[in-house]
Amino acid sequence: MKGIILAGGSGTRLGPLTVSTSKQLLPVYDKPMVYYPLSVLMLAGIREILIITTPKDQSRFQELLGDGSQYGISISYAEQAEPRGLAEAFLIGRDFVGDDRVTLILGDNLFYGHGLTDTLRSAVAEPGPGATIFAYHVNKPQRYGVVTMDKSGRAVEIEEKPENPKSNRAVTGLYIYDNSVLDIAREIRPSSRGELEITDVNRTYLERGELKVIELGRGIAWLDTGTCQALLEASEFVRSLQRRQGLQIACLEEIAFLNRWISRSALEQVETRFRNSEYGRYIGQLLRRNRP
Repeated sequence: MKGIILAGGSGTRLGPLTVSTSKQLLPVYDKPMVYYPLSVLMLAGIREILIITTPKDQSRFQELLGDGSQYGISISYAEQAEPRGLAEAFLIGRDFVGDDRVTLILGDNLFYGHGLTDTLRSAVAEPGPGATIFAYHVNKPQRYGVVTMDKSGRAVEIEEKPENPKSNRAVTGLYIYDNSVLDIAREIRPSSRGELEITDVNRTYLERGELKVIELGRGIAWLDTGTCQALLEASEFVRSLQRRQGLQIACLEEIAFLNRWISRSALEQVETRFRNSEYGRYIGQLLRRNRP
């Protein structure tokens, strides 16, 4: 299984914050935004990851994350010259994916909650053809792709930002596909917005009878950070939980260490590097909790 983080786009809804930097490099409380989708892929057990950025921002992502070896993973990079739709990720990442299955996550999405890791790993490990999408109950489904399901939990329709949605189940920015997504994406035609829509990809799987929907329950939070209000709310969410629990959300080194992808000595180096921040102090606590 390969993983792709789509971190392109111009972030115009966040202007002027995004005039000189990528949206996905903005802070969500104490970490860059891209840490959160990257943590989801790592929690799912995915270790080969492609980050798609704008040409001007790619060097900044490389400076932040490098080749991923400090997390026990492999990170490579590709460019999306212009925001031509989510499905373009599979055209850009075709060689990276190769013959594998692939999980796509949007660079401005945050997932957190009880049982999330088990849900992710189970979905990634499931064999067979087809696609898996994750649905979440929202108050204003008009803003999202919306999936309608029958009484048995089978998807029967997907609409992109409908004026009169038939359900409150939004399709989140996390998708798992078999290898045929590469060919499906290549056949998709641009929408009226001039973009290759991920909804058209999902609709193709639906028409084939190969689309599975996993509903994320009340115990899991899904936040996107595409507006200033949403960015602030996400930061407040992370701050509140971390201060209450004393546990970090999306601490990449912690995930890597607990997955046994990096050594204790590597974690000690992180503690030294960030020793003046709460993040570094948390790493120190993690080391003390996991003494050999």
